[in-house]
Amino acid sequence: MTQRTDTGESPLIESRDDLLSVFSGGEKPAERWRIGTEHEKFVYRIADHRAPSYDEAGGIRDLLNGLTEYGWEPVIEGGNTIALSGKDGTISLEPAGQFELSGAPLENLHETCAEAARHLEQCKTVGEKLGLGFLGLGMWPDKTRAELPIMPKGRYKVMLNYMPKVGNLGLDMMLRTCTIQVNLDYASEADMVKKFRVGLALQPVATALFANSPLTESKPNGYKSFRSHIWEDTDPDRTGMLPFVFEDGFGYERYCDYMLDVPMYFVYRDGQYIDVAGESFRAFLAGKLPQLPGEKPTLTDWVDHLSTAFPEVRLKSFLEMRGADGGRWGRICGLPALWVGLLYDDQALDAAWDLVKHWHIDGREKLRHDVPRLALDAVTPDGESMREFAGRVLDISASGLTNRARLNSAGDNEGGFLDPLREVVSTGATPADRLLQKFQDEWGGDVSHIYEEFSF
Repeated sequence: MTQRTDTGESPLIESRDDLLSVFSGGEKPAERWRIGTEHEKFVYRIADHRAPSYDEAGGIRDLLNGLTEYGWEPVIEGGNTIALSGKDGTISLEPAGQFELSGAPLENLHETCAEAARHLEQCKTVGEKLGLGFLGLGMWPDKTRAELPIMPKGRYKVMLNYMPKVGNLGLDMMLRTCTIQVNLDYASEADMVKKFRVGLALQPVATALFANSPLTESKPNGYKSFRSHIWEDTDPDRTGMLPFVFEDGFGYERYCDYMLDVPMYFVYRDGQYIDVAGESFRAFLAGKLPQLPGEKPTLTDWVDHLSTAFPEVRLKSFLEMRGADGGRWGRICGLPALWVGLLYDDQALDAAWDLVKHWHIDGREKLRHDVPRLALDAVTPDGESMREFAGRVLDISASGLTNRARLNSAGDNEGGFLDPLREVVSTGATPADRLLQKFQDEWGGDVSHIYEEFSF
């Protein structure tokens, strides 16, 4: 989840153009497009598999402090270190202590994978000293909500209070899930629109290929990606497939209107998060926010607000692809490889759009609904199995990566990072399928074995 690290002065919003400037300000020529990869993992105590609290000896605070040995700088809130910043981006905490790297904007996937490797090696080195391990899954396989700690971050207190009012599974999203995401650039408003549409229509492909959350509280939950299902019952005001993205005339203006209608969570003032959950940003623009009467928002308030919507693709000054479960090493590199291949080459982008441009809204929604449960066994709006369709999507992505021709020192392009995803299609077994097979056969229903076999 987005971590605020800029606490400097921000100008007041004077006009609608100021709101739109966040989106238009993200426009970059292709030579300046970058790749920003985010990945989360669960932290557990090796001795008893318990999720550590923030304050306990050898807990999350000590883990953050231990990483400062590698040059990471603490980010303080309320006297607590709640994040780290450095040359490899930002390390932040999800609500129950899930550990996230929001990587730096990098030029190619070779750099992205090297960054992830550095981060994981640092985490494991510090974790070994503290007796901590790291689990790569989309959802805690054995923990109840009550067994999980809460991190000392002001925005989470607001969200934890508000989530049960607008959905049944929002607390599970906050406390029990992990994801991999990638942030990508666009050249213009038209380029953003095309990438948004392709990314949104194809999010179910990523969900299927990365499905990795089939267990809840030590039992199969009936889904391949329960994490993805959770988003269907979190908060309808700020989640979903955004049908308006596919309507004629979609662009910065329409997304701005959507965000103005998303209820607020908070306003950040003087180091504190003020609870304004459910209030209107339109009222804030008019100086009529009940909690801050007469006060109008700054541009930073708007950027904060943009981070509180959670559709399958999100627009800020870049596009976020949000459909994948968390996973282990190869999948951290595989998710950005999938989307870079599809979206950063014009020929591949056109081919991907041709696959989905004729899909009707009902078909897109049905596929989004079916994939969390069925993964590769779902059927596209054209009647094709997701397994076959995903294979075609991967072929297009691979062609895009070949066309990019970003080579490492051995002369390899970026296409090799798709190999874990190609294995899913060739075998027909998602990470969730492999996990369920082990759980039911090799482990005899004892989920504790997961800590031995699915840790980083």
